[in-house]
Amino acid sequence: MHPNALLELNAELLRAVLKLDQPADSIVSAFFRQHRGLGARERHTLAETTYTVLRQRLLLQHLAQSGSGPLERRLAILAWQGGEVFLRGALTATEQPWLAQVQGIELATLPEKLRHNLPDWLAAPLQQQLGDEFWPLVQAMSEAAPLDLRVNLVKARRDDAQAALAAAGIAAEPTPHSPWGLRVHGKPALNKLPLFTDGGVEVQDEGSQLLALLTDPKRGEMVVDFCAGAGGKTLALGAAMRNTGRLYAFDVSGHRLDALKPRLARSGLSNVHPAQIAHERDDRIKRLAGKIDRVLVDAPCSGLGTLRRNPDLKWRQSPKAVEELQAKQAAILAGAARLLKPGGRLVYATCSLLAAENETIADAFTAERAADFRVLPAAEALAAARVQEAGGLVSGPYLRLWPHRHRTDGFFAAVWEKR
Repeated sequence: MHPNALLELNAELLRAVLKLDQPADSIVSAFFRQHRGLGARERHTLAETTYTVLRQRLLLQHLAQSGSGPLERRLAILAWQGGEVFLRGALTATEQPWLAQVQGIELATLPEKLRHNLPDWLAAPLQQQLGDEFWPLVQAMSEAAPLDLRVNLVKARRDDAQAALAAAGIAAEPTPHSPWGLRVHGKPALNKLPLFTDGGVEVQDEGSQLLALLTDPKRGEMVVDFCAGAGGKTLALGAAMRNTGRLYAFDVSGHRLDALKPRLARSGLSNVHPAQIAHERDDRIKRLAGKIDRVLVDAPCSGLGTLRRNPDLKWRQSPKAVEELQAKQAAILAGAARLLKPGGRLVYATCSLLAAENETIADAFTAERAADFRVLPAAEALAAARVQEAGGLVSGPYLRLWPHRHRTDGFFAAVWEKR
C-alpha cells in the first residue's frame, strides 16, 4: 500500500478509537475485518501507532497543535510505528519540516501532565502511593507488555513446551515466579502451532497465573471461579487440580462464558462446569453455600493494571465508575464468602492499581468478618505453592504486582481462611 494511503487509513482508525465509546481492541479488530486486504506488517503498523497515541494522548495532542490538517493525521504522524523511511514517503512538503521541528522539542521541559499522560484523578493517588517509583511505573506502562504463556500441566511439562517452542524458532524462558509460565520474546504467531492448538499452552500473564497459584486448589476439591469471564484462571485452576474434583466457572455474562468453550475443549479438562448466574445471590450460589473448598473472586474492576495492553482504559474510566465498582466488589466478595466451608480458602483479586479497589475492600472485609475469616499472608500462601521469591511479590499481607517491579500486569490479591 502507498505510504500516504496507509497514513490516511491510520487517521481513519484513530478517528473511531478516540471517540472512547468502546474498547480500543474491539474497534481495531472490527477495522481489520473491514479491511481484509491489509498485510500483517500493515496491520501491525496501524495497531501499534494507534496504541502509541492512546498511551501518549495528552503529549501528542499538545504537540499536534502546532501543525495543520486533520488532527488524527497529525497524531498518526507523531506516533508512527511503521518506519521513518516509509513515513517520509507519506508526508507533504509542509508536514516534513513541521515533524522535524516537533522532534526537536526537549520533552523534559514540558509539564509533568504531558510527560506522564495520565488523567489527574489517576496520577494523584499513584504518585502518593509510589513516591519516587511513580515515574518508573509511567515508563513501564508506556511500553508493550511481554507475551507470557501458561503451560497446561495436564498435557505438557514446562521444559518440553520450551523445547517445542525452540524447535519452532520461538525463544522463550521460564517466568521468574510462576512455575507454570514461559515468557516469549517478541510477538510470534502462536495460533497455528501444535503446542497451542493441542492445548499444551495458553496465553496468560504471569500475574494472572499467580492468582491461580495463590488459590492453590487440590486434587478432588470443590472449587469456584466466581467471576470466570473467558476462563483464563479457570483453566489454570482446573489443570492445578489435575482434572479431578469439580470446578464451577460462574459469571453473569453468558457471552464471556461462551468464549471459554473453545479454550476448554482445547485444554482437555473435564472437571470444569461453566454456569451463568444472575448475581452474587443467585440460587446456584445458595445451593452450594458452605460446601466449597476454594473460591477465587477475580472481581470486576477498573482494569487499570492492564494499561500496557489497554491504554484506552485510563481515558474511559472515571472516579465515579471506580466508586460504583467498589460497591459491586464488596457485594460480590460477601456473596462469594458464603460458599466456603470451614477451613476453606477465599481469594479476592483485581487487575487494578488503585488502593480504593484493593486494600480498601480487603481491609473492610477483614474488619467485618474477623469472627469468620482470618487473613492468610500472601507470601506464606505463595511459598507453599512453590512460587519463586514470593516475598518480593507482596505488600503487607497482600499480593501486590506492579508492571515496573515485576514485569507483569498490575494485580492485587488478598487471601482468607474460613474459621
